[in-house]
Amino acid sequence: MKDAVLDTNPGSPADQPVSAPPPPAQTPPAKKKGTDWWAEIKGLFWLLLIVLGFHSFVAKPFYIPSESMLPGLQVGDRLVVSKFAYGWSYVSPTIPNPFAIFRSLVLRQPTDSWSYQLPFIHGRLFGSLPKRGDVVIVTPPGTHDDYIKRVIGLPGDRLEVRDGVVILNGKPVERGPLHYVDIPVDTNSPCTDYGEQTRVRLPDGRLVCHLPIVTETLPNGRRYDTVETGWSPGDNYGPITIPADHVFLMGDNRDHSADSRYSLLEKGLGGAVPYENIGGRAEFVTFSLDGDTTLNPLTWWTSLRSGRAGTSLHPVTAKRGS
Repeated sequence: MKDAVLDTNPGSPADQPVSAPPPPAQTPPAKKKGTDWWAEIKGLFWLLLIVLGFHSFVAKPFYIPSESMLPGLQVGDRLVVSKFAYGWSYVSPTIPNPFAIFRSLVLRQPTDSWSYQLPFIHGRLFGSLPKRGDVVIVTPPGTHDDYIKRVIGLPGDRLEVRDGVVILNGKPVERGPLHYVDIPVDTNSPCTDYGEQTRVRLPDGRLVCHLPIVTETLPNGRRYDTVETGWSPGDNYGPITIPADHVFLMGDNRDHSADSRYSLLEKGLGGAVPYENIGGRAEFVTFSLDGDTTLNPLTWWTSLRSGRAGTSLHPVTAKRGS
């Protein structure tokens, strides 16, 4: 058997030095890319378009600025309003008015609205009439304001108000007995317009607004509470026949509501309003603030009114015979 022979030849490949691989070529550092302002602008544009589209065609928030819908709605309530409930009309689109926003926020000047309004266009896209008793957002003819009121009369109805009682098609609307509700007094609900007798201190020390209430039940069985504090010019109205494609609207705070009973010069709705002027249906309260909020975030939580979030704004339907 042959033995293996060790190769000791210095010139053999096994004795050649192994050279290290050359270092990788260093690439110069990439230059920092600047902000793509055009892409940012396009992104903001599409975001704004989506928000405005949602506001115009699906739902939008609404803030209660007055007491015309007491006791159900209080100043400081924030609501969700569905824009599709009755179809869409010329008041549906939300078109921001930058000049009005600048005057309001920067110059602190009063403005009717932060948005443009289209000229009147007859009819509604996929339109339908509100139901009697619905709480709706309405734009008074010829204005840019938004009011919130309740639908009382529909097209063809013969309507009048006598001594505060609504009469529909010759029949007085059913009214329950007088009773009272207590609404806590706070900055947004000072209870200063109803006489000192309505400001009551409870045994636990809380100050409340003790309001007289009458529950109305409409012919379709839907019922809701109204505030009755005494005589007002709106206690007698009509009779009128509501024209086609019009609705008659009233506030639940009957003696403190500028509604269809009052002229446009009196800040009312000027009678029955075209259903094109209905901007949407109020659905529910998202949250409510008592008016004590400041720029300090610590005040936001303490200013929330308890028990208001989630309150439905659809009237209860009474069972016949109840």
